[in-house]
Amino acid sequence: MSTVSDINYSTDEMMTVAASRLLADGAVCFVGIGLPSAAANLARLTHAPEVVLIYESGTIGAKPEVLPLSIGDSELASTADFIVSIPEIFRYWLQAGRIDVGFLGAAQIDCYGNINTTVIGDYDHPKTRLPGAGGAPEIATSAKEVFLILRQSPRSFVPKLDFITSAGYLTGGKSREHAGITTRGPTQVITDYGIMKPDPVTRELIMTALYPGKTMEQARAATGWDLKGAVHMEQLNPPTEMELKVLRDLHERTALAHQGNRQQVARS
Repeated sequence: MSTVSDINYSTDEMMTVAASRLLADGAVCFVGIGLPSAAANLARLTHAPEVVLIYESGTIGAKPEVLPLSIGDSELASTADFIVSIPEIFRYWLQAGRIDVGFLGAAQIDCYGNINTTVIGDYDHPKTRLPGAGGAPEIATSAKEVFLILRQSPRSFVPKLDFITSAGYLTGGKSREHAGITTRGPTQVITDYGIMKPDPVTRELIMTALYPGKTMEQARAATGWDLKGAVHMEQLNPPTEMELKVLRDLHERTALAHQGNRQQVARS
């Protein structure tokens, strides 16, 4: 494929493309709404047509033409191979080990890949009440591995979480295993600077790959802990022309569809 280094693309587009490339064809993926859904559907529309996308509402094999606004979006149900109950999604599919990848977003993450989607500040008197856990705690512990995607800043990549909603590597080392969690945990953290992976011994997240034009100094400045870089840093390729076209078409269809929904609600 030809690259598009001579064509402008946004950081969000680079992040979405980089995340999508990590999904293997045929993988069974439990998808979160937002950036995870955009990346997973880009993978389905490009290099991984046989990826199986599962959403928390019970849709299996969803093939949305537009990105869903929520797990209850009718676009998921109308394009799924089949639909099961929420208890079946969690008990038969997730907890039984049938999910290859859990693809999640977060509001905050710490250096061991633990995530917070509950509160900012004290739990009883929070500064900000976040959307909450949903199925993320189960996905984080029961999926064979987890991909996390979120924009990097000192406010989101913090030295200590205000609340641990979903477990990563807890306090590092073998603490995840000692807690009885047998799955691999967060193996890839995709940010708007590059990709982090856990150190194989300490389990602390380290930057292993950077996007074109991004530097380790910039990544460190956007991190609330002393971020380390890999000895051999990978430089990721920019989006291809095909990847950008598919992603932009997807976002354009989504914007048009949701605009139509808003106009219909306004008339009713």
